[in-house]
Amino acid sequence: MVTNTEDRILLFERALLSLDSDVARGMLTDPAGRSVSYAEAESLIVPALERIGRGWEDGSVALSQVYMSGRICESLMDALKPAAAAGSGKGPRMAIAVLEDYHLLGMRMVSSVLRASGFELGMYGRMDVEGLVKRAIEDRIEVLLVSVLMLRSALRVRELRRSLDDSGLRVALAVGGAPFRLDGELWREVGADGTADTAGGAVTLVKRLAEGLEP
Repeated sequence: MVTNTEDRILLFERALLSLDSDVARGMLTDPAGRSVSYAEAESLIVPALERIGRGWEDGSVALSQVYMSGRICESLMDALKPAAAAGSGKGPRMAIAVLEDYHLLGMRMVSSVLRASGFELGMYGRMDVEGLVKRAIEDRIEVLLVSVLMLRSALRVRELRRSLDDSGLRVALAVGGAPFRLDGELWREVGADGTADTAGGAVTLVKRLAEGLEP
């Protein structure tokens, strides 16, 4: 039995790269065969996918492996996602998107946790800068969450920030994903208003950003 966290992450990464969903699913159960908590699963899935993302950037992992690894993890997390709390209909107008990236898992994890905490938000999916700005303006978004996996996608947030500011829309911009975990100051450099290392941390971040929007 593997108990070391780093070894478990490595084994989970190998299962994803070999597209072995059965092994991956088995690693998200405890010795009694019960599913682990959402937070425990996140602590295994997120670093494994980050490693796979870095592998694609250095040429050791194929884009198809990045895509399929994400799809496997999406399926696993869907089975574990927390029960949604009743939405209050209050709070800021929010939406979440993946910016010019192929990795949707982070967006889905964050949206699940936010909804379970009583927030309501739009799911925009994968978008480019121009399309995201247009959609945010149309929906009068006040808090926009952006998820990325690759560094080059994270750097596009700088253009997104400028375009949002030029539009005159008052929007708080929250970012998340591997590049922002690896560089703790990157979110400031690209002009975002905050970041969170985990899906659970996004709840605290959104509350803080919402308070800043109050007149």
